[in-house]
Amino acid sequence: MAFTFLLEPHAASFKEVLFGAAILIIPIQGHADPGSRGPFLGLSGYWSGAGTVTMTNGATERIRCKANYTVNASGKAVQQTLRCASDSYKFEISSNVTSESGSLSGSWAEATRGVSGNISGRASGAEIMANVAGAGFTAHLDVRTQGDKQSVTIRPQAGTDVAGVSIALRK
Repeated sequence: MAFTFLLEPHAASFKEVLFGAAILIIPIQGHADPGSRGPFLGLSGYWSGAGTVTMTNGATERIRCKANYTVNASGKAVQQTLRCASDSYKFEISSNVTSESGSLSGSWAEATRGVSGNISGRASGAEIMANVAGAGFTAHLDVRTQGDKQSVTIRPQAGTDVAGVSIALRK
């Protein structure tokens, strides 16, 4: 079920992409060894940060995010709770992602709108490259983590008013 019926037509594309982008703020530690060490080791705890959403017309809007990560002992699975807000809305997302030999898979759900979807991708070194899919949108995500700093870049697929999202998080 899509949540676009709750939003204005112009704002729906913008909000859907931000919603999908927020789902994907799943950090990867600076080691994605497909062996015994999982890519989520060292991520447990709270992260927060801010960034910018850029529209196709060049306009920008600031976004703020807070995340809590619970990582299993092997570092190959993470549960995430994420809260993000811009000047015009808020949302809360939970996700579960696992890593197997560098391949990532998982699911997400947004509590207030009752929507959900899937996450897939790969972990390589200090980078995660993933795709998120849900009702009415898809996006590509690139996350780079170095120590207690993380950069997140989201590139929505065609058919949206959002050109890109860039977020910086700190632990």
